Amino acid sequence: MVAQRTSSSPYSFFGIGEDISRATIEQASMGGIGVASKDYNHLNFVNPAANADLRYATYGIGGELSLLNEKSNTSNESGNTTSLRYIALGFPIGKKAGFTAGLQPVSSVGYSLLSNTEDTDGTILEAERFRGSGGTTRLFGGFGINVYKGLALGFEAGFVFGNIENNILNQRRDVDLSTKYVKNSIVRGGQFKLGAQYKTKVKKELDLNVGLVFQLENTLNVTGSERLFTLEFSSSGFEIPKDELYNRSLSGSLTNPVKTIFGAGIGKENKWFAGIDYEFQDAFDNQGNLVSGSTYRFEPSNRLSLGGYYIPKINSISNYWDRVTYRAGLRFEDTGLLVDGTGTGNNFTSIKDFGINVGFGLPLPRQLSSVNLGFEYGQKGTIDNNLIKENYFNIRLSLSLNSVNWFKKRRID
Repeated sequence: MVAQRTSSSPYSFFGIGEDISRATIEQASMGGIGVASKDYNHLNFVNPAANADLRYATYGIGGELSLLNEKSNTSNESGNTTSLRYIALGFPIGKKAGFTAGLQPVSSVGYSLLSNTEDTDGTILEAERFRGSGGTTRLFGGFGINVYKGLALGFEAGFVFGNIENNILNQRRDVDLSTKYVKNSIVRGGQFKLGAQYKTKVKKELDLNVGLVFQLENTLNVTGSERLFTLEFSSSGFEIPKDELYNRSLSGSLTNPVKTIFGAGIGKENKWFAGIDYEFQDAFDNQGNLVSGSTYRFEPSNRLSLGGYYIPKINSISNYWDRVTYRAGLRFEDTGLLVDGTGTGNNFTSIKDFGINVGFGLPLPRQLSSVNLGFEYGQKGTIDNNLIKENYFNIRLSLSLNSVNWFKKRRID
């Protein structure tokens, strides 16, 4: 099997695509921790209870450049892609609450895979090309409020939507016409999340934070169509459809079980913080058009994140680099995807993901605003059982812009 990167991982072939982290660039640079993090001037997409601590109107936008090398037993391919990670706005509501709204990708599909069947002398007898594009996005809003002495509660609602196209082109030696299967899917569904955070002093300047998040069970409905037809290629390479074998509607669903995330952290405000998050979820339940026979299935997933930040001297006047936020973290993940690369239906391999992260929060002249850079090196998958191993390097950039005067009344002298 040979893989070519287009807009996402070859593992985006399965389900509704490769899952995209909901963390901000700042959180991703710390391994993805966030369920226990409390911050008055940064957005938090992991735990809606963190909105309670927003003290300034905060605008956030983030993007990513991903450099990918894909290796199998027979080939080695490289590629790159750029993507928008989020656009969001958060603001305080009074002195005890806050609200965040934004737009963020949920999954991405973008693969091109070629599978050849060869004779004993190396002659290609049959070639299949698998291609996919699209993905899903969520529009969300979250609210958090401090309810009692360090305890904050939060709620988030989101709507997931997107379009996905998958197609398979089959060509056989000494056969004039090729066959092509095209599936177009429309994905729609809601998401709901509950969160809690608690902060207490363990020493005069030392804070202990704990957090808990439940992403409630939800079902994504999938509708669309599938078509199978024969074709031939013109002299210039364009496809010329011939006989249509079928063209029919389809429907299905993907049920996401409850996802639980809990974490804890300790630190000194505006100086340093170290935390740990653990996330787990039962296996997805796919019905209808998402079932793909013996190629893959889902199992329970989990993720462990470790990370933190350090600021040498946040109010330094003489040294800019003393005001920089230095971030680092690790991420270990069982993605919940089992793939059979042999095609036998009885040799499934669990797909794992691992990442090392570092990042920098560079203060802007304007009050608390910052430019955030993040770098991640990671590995996903394996070359065992005819599968693909990815080595990737992600470069991330975000702007976190704060306005302290957004809700203040203008005074006229």
